[in-house]
Amino acid sequence: MAKYIVVLLDEGRLKKLEGSGLEKKVEKLFGGALNAFNVELSDEDAQRILDEFATARVDSRGAITDVPVAFNRVVFEEIAKTKSLGSEVMQGVFARLAEIKEMAAKESEYLPPPDIEV
Repeated sequence: MAKYIVVLLDEGRLKKLEGSGLEKKVEKLFGGALNAFNVELSDEDAQRILDEFATARVDSRGAITDVPVAFNRVVFEEIAKTKSLGSEVMQGVFARLAEIKEMAAKESEYLPPPDIEV
């Protein structure tokens, strides 16, 4: 089964991609409520993500989820920079792995757990 990463797109992200041709590759989720890209991964790239991030997992659709927010942010930045959904995106992401891990370490400091009343 092919594996991929879902990159959610808000209006700001869509504006950054205008004129790139990627608009044609936007997937509509939840009846059109969300826009996203499905970035296909090679088996090697998928395994590397799973090895690098202990929380990462593959869901029933084949999507890699539960990666740090910083990882998802860098994936979008690389898509915007390369104007592509090809293998060069993940090459750029892996080149920035140290930066991603540093930002991910800060996430737990800055993102408080939700306040749940029992």
